[in-house]
Amino acid sequence: MVNKSKNRIVNKVLNDKYTDSTFESIKHLDEFGNEYWYARELSKALEYSDWRNFLKVLNKAKVACKNSGLNVDEQLVEVNKLSKRNNNANVNIQDYKLSRYICYLIVQNADPSKEVVALGQTYFAIQTRKQEITEQEYDLLSDDEKRFYQRKLTKQGNYTLQKVASSAGVKNMAEFHNAGYRGLYNGETADDIYKRKKLRYREDILDNMNEDELVANLFRINQTKQRLIRDNIQGEDNAKAVHYEVGKKVRKAIQDIGGMLPEEMPTPKKSLKELEREKKQLENREQKNFEKLNNL
Repeated sequence: MVNKSKNRIVNKVLNDKYTDSTFESIKHLDEFGNEYWYARELSKALEYSDWRNFLKVLNKAKVACKNSGLNVDEQLVEVNKLSKRNNNANVNIQDYKLSRYICYLIVQNADPSKEVVALGQTYFAIQTRKQEITEQEYDLLSDDEKRFYQRKLTKQGNYTLQKVASSAGVKNMAEFHNAGYRGLYNGETADDIYKRKKLRYREDILDNMNEDELVANLFRINQTKQRLIRDNIQGEDNAKAVHYEVGKKVRKAIQDIGGMLPEEMPTPKKSLKELEREKKQLENREQKNFEKLNNL
């Protein structure tokens, strides 16, 4: 009984000192909505005062990532950042952009005697699991939840495709993406799709697609990425030609099985951004009601 009471006290102190915000507060999002962490910021959160010691942990995580069969370069990207010294001089310092998975591997290899490491292991393990979903779990999702899930996958797919296309020599990404749309949508560009769907100013076309339309686009994205890598495509025109060809073949596959073509698919009544706003408003109302009840 004494031990249980002691454990509760220890856990409360730990939760008061370290919370999920320890890691959420240093999370970043790129232009495609993909999350990442900076190694320098993570090292401070994990209370590593010596960067060289943290690099040892990082290198262990890279080995673990490679052994798991994943591409280390997709989980970790080296970047140079400017840092101001005490004498106000600016110097370039080494840093890394880290995926959630590589962060998970880092905390698994970090100093287990640190209390914050224990929290990090729990946080990244739970959050990494949340990114995964089984077929059975997917079937239980509502139509809107399936849209959110497929939208997340298309964002991630586009991010990876853009990196591969850039390596192939693509400079004008808008034209490159339009080549894929034109193949899949029988000549329509992203702007044509936007107008056909009668979207409001600056609305995202992907946020206004149903599950099936998102899946068709995800297939186009993944197949284009694989083709660019497999055939070692180089040059902007060649990459655009591949994207158009893949989009056209995906369209033909849909036609061959008698499926509904993407431009014929109905546009959902609410965009994913609208659904996110409504969910946030509901959460805020529930939080206020909860606070009122506690103050009674």
